Amino acid sequence: MRLDKYLKVTRLVKRRTIANEACDAGKVLVNDKVVKASYNVKVDDIITINLGQKPLKVKVLSISEHTTKENAADNYIVVD
Repeated sequence: MRLDKYLKVTRLVKRRTIANEACDAGKVLVNDKVVKASYNVKVDDIITINLGQKPLKVKVLSISEHTTKENAADNYIVVD
């Protein structure tokens, strides 16, 4: 799944266009490397999002095309 879509589906970012713009601006890193929105997310990837005061770092646990609001957080775990 594309990185921008994964961020939207898991509700880490509110809209896919915002996720796409953040990737283009270099504010999203995967495994400590700046990647484009078209990057193919894999299980065990570490995604760092620098969109606020403090960067958010998550580890991908699973990838699903559709998820409910209640189950969105089951796709990742926050790491330090």
